[in-house]
Amino acid sequence: MSQVDTNALTQQITQAGAWVAPVRAEMAKVVVGQEMLVHRLLVGLLTNGHVLLEGVPGLAKTLTINALAGTMNCGFSRLQFTPDLLPADIIGTLIYNPGDGDFKPKLGPIFSNLILADEINRSPAKVQSALLEAMQERQVTIGEHTYPLPDPFLVLATQNPIDQEGTYRLPEAQMDRFLLKVSIGYPSKAEERQILDLMATSSPTTETSPIIGADDIRASRELVNQVYIDSVVKDYIVDIICATRTDEEDNPFTKDFGNLIRCGASPRGTIGLTLAARASAFLQGRGYVIPQDVKDMAPDVLRHRLLLTYEAEAEEVSSDDLIAQILQRIPVP
Repeated sequence: MSQVDTNALTQQITQAGAWVAPVRAEMAKVVVGQEMLVHRLLVGLLTNGHVLLEGVPGLAKTLTINALAGTMNCGFSRLQFTPDLLPADIIGTLIYNPGDGDFKPKLGPIFSNLILADEINRSPAKVQSALLEAMQERQVTIGEHTYPLPDPFLVLATQNPIDQEGTYRLPEAQMDRFLLKVSIGYPSKAEERQILDLMATSSPTTETSPIIGADDIRASRELVNQVYIDSVVKDYIVDIICATRTDEEDNPFTKDFGNLIRCGASPRGTIGLTLAARASAFLQGRGYVIPQDVKDMAPDVLRHRLLLTYEAEAEEVSSDDLIAQILQRIPVP
């Protein structure tokens, strides 16, 4: 792509992405700080990719997702995951109609555009498996019939750290369905004071006004798919992904990390990192991806795709630590 084409695409993105700043401003009326979190949620929205938020209770995970849903003229469903939840409570079931002696489908709350899966790791594996088809194929099978889910369809899930009481570890197959796993930390001291001023009341402001619709999202996604990635940046993405596969003999990282990484990122990680970098460039008003876009999104795309060994857990080495070392050692183009 020529420089002229890139400039023209940047102008298109500037026009099509005019909704980004108003959405951020509207969410800022409810959520203090958390710019990184808002950015990741918008990346998921633009890439048609699901997002998993992890953090201790009270860090505004659910509030932020509700604030984003309020800015959209789309369907929204909140699913509160509990230990006694059943798959039929999510996807629906067949109801017997005594009038004609036939079974009729009753579609579940998952048939919406934006799904908040609150505390997703508080339900057992059979409930998690009910989400696999919906998250990957964007469809649900009830009985003998398959029903397509609406477009856009996005699962935004929250979970508490796995060492919290009453939680279940999510299956690796489902973890891989999430484009991003975002780790939420505590706010800064200044942000904490703003939170006190804004939310320390019996009736805090928690509602946002609609700004964008499904057509705006689909149009923006079309432009995200056109964001230019140079061949050297593509090679950089592949180098990062391949560095996590320490079971390959020709991988120079095998010597250092081979005893720490049990399984590296799959090609779905390569695709996810590329899409996330494109969406990040779009949100910054650019029609092309720079290596910094890749570095910024790599931890969120890869942290849940690395399966660590028992030795890594014993040495208290996290996937974030390994990703940081990989990013530090791979030359930036």
